[in-house]
Amino acid sequence: MLKQHRELSMSIRRTIENNEEAGIRPSKTYQSFVAAAEGHRELNFIEKNVRNYITRKVRNVFEQEDAKKFGKYLLRMKEKNHNFFFELELEEDQSIKLAFWADARSRAAFEYFGDVISFDTTYNTNRYNLVCGSFVGVNHHGQSTLLGCSLMKNEEIESFKWLFQCWLRCMGGNALKGFLTDQCASMKRALEACMPTTIHRWCIWHIMKKIPSKLNGYKGHADIEQEMSQVVWNSHSKDSFDRNLNDFLLNFCLVDNKWLSDLYEDRHIWVPIYLDHHFWAGMRSTQRSESMHSFFNKFITRNSSLIHFVKQYDNCLGSREQAERESNAADFHTVIPCATKSSIEAQFQDVYTHQKFREVQAQFRGKANCITRLTNSALGYSVYEVGEQVFSSIFNKFVVTYDSVAAEVKCQCLLFESRGILCRHALSVLSFERVSQVSPRYILERWSKKVKRRHTHIKSSHDEPLLEPRSKRFDQLVFRSQNICEFASESEELTAILHRAYDNVMAEMESLKAKRKGACSLSHEDANLESVNELQSPPRIRTRGRPKNRLGSKLDKQIANATKKKKTKVLSEVKVMFFKFVINLFDAASVVHSNSSQYQGHVMNYQFRVPAAGDNSLGV
Repeated sequence: MLKQHRELSMSIRRTIENNEEAGIRPSKTYQSFVAAAEGHRELNFIEKNVRNYITRKVRNVFEQEDAKKFGKYLLRMKEKNHNFFFELELEEDQSIKLAFWADARSRAAFEYFGDVISFDTTYNTNRYNLVCGSFVGVNHHGQSTLLGCSLMKNEEIESFKWLFQCWLRCMGGNALKGFLTDQCASMKRALEACMPTTIHRWCIWHIMKKIPSKLNGYKGHADIEQEMSQVVWNSHSKDSFDRNLNDFLLNFCLVDNKWLSDLYEDRHIWVPIYLDHHFWAGMRSTQRSESMHSFFNKFITRNSSLIHFVKQYDNCLGSREQAERESNAADFHTVIPCATKSSIEAQFQDVYTHQKFREVQAQFRGKANCITRLTNSALGYSVYEVGEQVFSSIFNKFVVTYDSVAAEVKCQCLLFESRGILCRHALSVLSFERVSQVSPRYILERWSKKVKRRHTHIKSSHDEPLLEPRSKRFDQLVFRSQNICEFASESEELTAILHRAYDNVMAEMESLKAKRKGACSLSHEDANLESVNELQSPPRIRTRGRPKNRLGSKLDKQIANATKKKKTKVLSEVKVMFFKFVINLFDAASVVHSNSSQYQGHVMNYQFRVPAAGDNSLGV
């Protein structure tokens, strides 16, 4: 428990560094040490030492060096793969104002999953309060995939314009089909200027979440929230939405509410019925972007450096890549059985990825709650009314049309148009029409497991840690020793052999270290980069007062002291002889003056001053 007895060994330090890079919390790291040592008492350090090492050694990046390390990281990634893209915009003092980067895998994935993107911003990801923005798409398994990252000093219109133009340059100038964001006016205006053909959609979750705070002052606000949700989600046509919303405003006396009036003016960018005839890959909110931010927030605080942030971003890229690789492997090595005898279900089973096939199966199961009724038919074009039972006595009615000549089915719910999955109402009509195979237009290549996608052969960006030579050697030795230990642990005899080998090697190394102990030399003949990297600065000596201009050797000091003593002794002897001479002179003068009166002339007066202490002058 004493400070001077606590020590972190090389093995402990490397484990801490690896866990920190992997995003494992310090408390979990310490608990792993406790479990391995079988108790707290067996460790010669405490949890505070682990935290101090992380703070002072691992995360300790000076602000002056942080931006430089961030720039060097981007250059290293560009050197490893020339398809790595990044751009920076700097202030007049060369500080970072805007930054965007995307790795080679993300750029290749955009070719397949760049039709619809969710973009969201978040704060408190770094010590400079730069706003983090992430571009997130949906892959063929329905998983979120990162397609770029940005850091912004502010959320002004010009900042978003720079970012979106940068995004277009990165992705070869290909504009998106759909762009999903939160309710940000600056983002909306920038998107209209940079991507005029892209359909912009607001996150409906953010809007519905604001209802309690915006309408809390009205009587029966709980009923207001429930009724508005019904209007938004259960209006299956634009006309029905307008009617239902008007009735809602009149019933709750909300006609003059400015917030609702503004939302109605912008209804074409957030109400589902106005947007679901476009493909959105199942996205209606920025929740996918926010889930990425929640990943960052687990390991990043507002005091994190830029280089720490990009390391965690690399970890996120790696985790997304691994999730996709595992799902790809599962698609080719396992089969999900069909839930029904339908040949249409088997058609989707053969082509779609497991996750998307499960969504198709959910629609087949929901078909059991649908009642199909033919309302009109002429020249192979039929109109059906499908009633879906949602509660015991409540049915939602949908109009479904089927063209037998073109083999085309279309439902009022627009599930296929927005998500690329045939709905239960359309499947019910196809079953009613005894259709055994659906048209290829309803089997989207985007959800197919049989497409060879180029980005799957590209590794996501990951920066290799810049280790000290000793740390590198340690990691290499540990890696090799693991195989030896695993082999030796098979029997007691093998273990004993390894113990004897360890003892012999340890004795040999200690002997070599003892021979080399002490001073050693390094010349230009045997010097190399590794030996130079091992050089250490001399220990710093702290002195008091102003240092002398020249620090002489010990011999110089001895000679100076001896000369000073000799000079002082000679001067002292001269002073004594001089004072004796003066005293004798006074005595002789007094005798002459008393015995002879014939001298009437002037007598010369001698004046003397007492030498001050340490004064070497004669003082006359």
